[in-house]
Amino acid sequence: MSKYTVVITKSVQKLLSKMPDKLADQLENAMLNLEENPRPFGNKKLKGRNAYRIREGDYRIIYEIEDKIITVTVTNVSHRKDVYK
Repeated sequence: MSKYTVVITKSVQKLLSKMPDKLADQLENAMLNLEENPRPFGNKKLKGRNAYRIREGDYRIIYEIEDKIITVTVTNVSHRKDVYK
């Protein structure tokens, strides 16, 4: 299986830039791990849309997988209490 390209949207990049460095690095590492396996253990398919989520501590990373073009697009990163609003 070939590596997926991870695309992080501008809005997610902006959110990461406002977070403490340690937390931002932790979340970025989790996103980059999606290159190897876009459907890691513990991921969940979200109902009502073509998106998945993974947990990283108290944060959730929401992303879409496009298998045809081997791309993972991260669309949202947020604290668990805010992510689904």
